[in-house]
Amino acid sequence: MPLSRLNEQQYTAATAPYGHNLIIASAGTGKTSTIVGRIAHLISKNVKPEEILLLTFTNKAAQEMVDRVAIFFGREIASKIDAGTFHAVSYRWLKRKDGKVVLKQQRELKTLFRSVYEKRTFSHIDCSTSAYGANYLYDVYSFYQNTELVVNFEEWIKARQDEHAVYAAIYADIIDEFEALKKEYGFVNFNDLLLQMRELAHQSDLGYKEVLIDEYQDTNALQGTLINAMRPPSLFCVGDYDQSIYAFNGADISIIGSFSKNYGDAKVYTLNKNYRSTVPILTLANTVIAYNERIYPKALEVTRTGDAQSPALLIYDELFDQYHGIAQMIGDSSTEREEIAVIFRNNASADGIEATLREMGIPCRRRGGTSFFDSKEIKALLDMYTLLVNESDMMAFIHLFDYAKGVGSAIAKELFVALQKLGNGSFIRGLYSPDIAISNPFEKRRLNHQLGLFDDFAELGSAGRFAKLGFDPNFMGNPILKHAKLSKDSATFLHD
Repeated sequence: MPLSRLNEQQYTAATAPYGHNLIIASAGTGKTSTIVGRIAHLISKNVKPEEILLLTFTNKAAQEMVDRVAIFFGREIASKIDAGTFHAVSYRWLKRKDGKVVLKQQRELKTLFRSVYEKRTFSHIDCSTSAYGANYLYDVYSFYQNTELVVNFEEWIKARQDEHAVYAAIYADIIDEFEALKKEYGFVNFNDLLLQMRELAHQSDLGYKEVLIDEYQDTNALQGTLINAMRPPSLFCVGDYDQSIYAFNGADISIIGSFSKNYGDAKVYTLNKNYRSTVPILTLANTVIAYNERIYPKALEVTRTGDAQSPALLIYDELFDQYHGIAQMIGDSSTEREEIAVIFRNNASADGIEATLREMGIPCRRRGGTSFFDSKEIKALLDMYTLLVNESDMMAFIHLFDYAKGVGSAIAKELFVALQKLGNGSFIRGLYSPDIAISNPFEKRRLNHQLGLFDDFAELGSAGRFAKLGFDPNFMGNPILKHAKLSKDSATFLHD
């Protein structure tokens, strides 16, 4: 059994009474073994595996823990444990609920967001501060969703970024239109999964007897409210105050810091026996974190014995010297090449290190780079197939026009909506057999000077300007060619 392999601290934590338990587990102290032991303890106490929810920050971590449970209880029992990231678990629940969840990646929704943003202009505002770009505003809004639970976006911007207060109303209007478009086409992003899951948890009992949370120090406000909405009879949260790394995504360290205050029956357990690091490494780590604010006491103990090399900090005045210093150390090392790794912060550094290693005749293999499915050709093919399967997928259409000259996201969206109108709901019919009785298929522009919306689409263009391009005669009669901003290049792209 997993429990028999635990040390005294791990065993005490894993067999804690039902309720609200927080386990402070530093790196290398066996937190995974403790979580697996806890699940084993629950099952041995007749908690059904489907009544256990394990939330992790990667699906790989969840799968590893489930696999370890399966060693002792069998795959059939282990597979019934609901395990995964906050988003993966929410996605499964929402799919079971209505089956119509169309999850879009951030890259895709940023394109849709730009199509809304590009209709606005900020030049009429007299301000020394430039407005946020579309991609950055999307990221700001995502951060807002993960961290703010009360104030609306416009007021939040005014309070946090005083110099952007003059743009706040336009920002908020962009957000409103973006959310309305997502709802119209049934698109959701990762934040929406948690928001909708939270609503589902408020409405009904999800049936979990205990929820276990790994890396609890990296939960954000949105995830925190989702946990609260689930109202599990028992919580088992594992984390370390010194290991929070998701601040960029709104991770709120006060959630783990206020655990004892939030739950009256809270019990806190500490794992401090380190099985991973040597004495020199742990000594350095303890020195680095010694002056961190300390809510929960921690004094790590080393269990590994024997001689160990101390970590070293090497300082170079120039990047060129750093690259050559690293390469020289590798060249002088007796360690097998396959057992040496160089970790870098950016691709520019990788280029320099790789070039220097090759210059010195040291073979190396670089990991990372563009995924096969992220290459332009493959993305374009997948977008075409997506439109054949689901011709209502506006995002796939807009993405295809990333490869057209002179067509931004906003114009691509206007073309898609117009083609749908010409095809009575089908953009494919709109292309091949449009309703020519519709002389102007384009959306009427909304005008609002305060919100940066101006009418720059005053009149339709003439399709005759494309007469010499050799288009199919049927295509030449399509009212879509009347779009005033359609250039010869973009019209040719649409035709092809």
